[in-house]
Amino acid sequence: MTTLVVLQPSYLPWLGCFDQMSKADVFVWYDDVQFDKHGWRNRNRIKGPKGPLWLTVPVLHKQRGPQSIDNVEIDNSKPWRRKHLTTVEQLYARAPFYSSVLPRLSDLLGRQWERLADLSIATTEWFANELAIETPRYRASQLDIDGDRNGRLIEICRHFRATRYVSGDAARAYLDIERFGTAGIEVVWHSYQHPQYPQLYGEFIPHLSTLDLLLNVGSEARKLFLK
Repeated sequence: MTTLVVLQPSYLPWLGCFDQMSKADVFVWYDDVQFDKHGWRNRNRIKGPKGPLWLTVPVLHKQRGPQSIDNVEIDNSKPWRRKHLTTVEQLYARAPFYSSVLPRLSDLLGRQWERLADLSIATTEWFANELAIETPRYRASQLDIDGDRNGRLIEICRHFRATRYVSGDAARAYLDIERFGTAGIEVVWHSYQHPQYPQLYGEFIPHLSTLDLLLNVGSEARKLFLK
């Protein structure tokens, strides 16, 4: 049995993304679907003394109409790189693994990114490697598979000969279970119990960027993630 997971790329994603990735035999970045302005594609949260706060990558969208994620361009006229690094430096200077993680983040953000999808996938690849996830990963934009929402997902499953599709709860609103079943594909809803780990600034807050995990526990993130 081959299990497939399809997710839209997100900037500095949370641990649930990697739990899904680790459960898959094949993982596909759904990078050519429509960009949602107020979602997780170009932003994520870290922790400060007053609670979660956003790191947002500015994008060009005015007068451009609907755009697919892989076509969204970053607005590099704004100093978002410096702002993100400075914010992390200020909030995590006392984090146990600040000195080993910050240079990696600085190097990654210091590259010349033009497209949001490329940046988001690069941050996710970094985290996946830190968590020792070896699931093969592909981009939907490179598969040349068309169809409506359900039909295309089914065809992606067929392309990789997958007979099980793991999906998040948000897809319950549109996923046609019967159609998948007719195609011989089992749909499994993803369930994730978020682990707790030592954090700065008091009470534990879940669902932050995985960057928070790496800064606080370093290489122990692999052991924590695999529990």
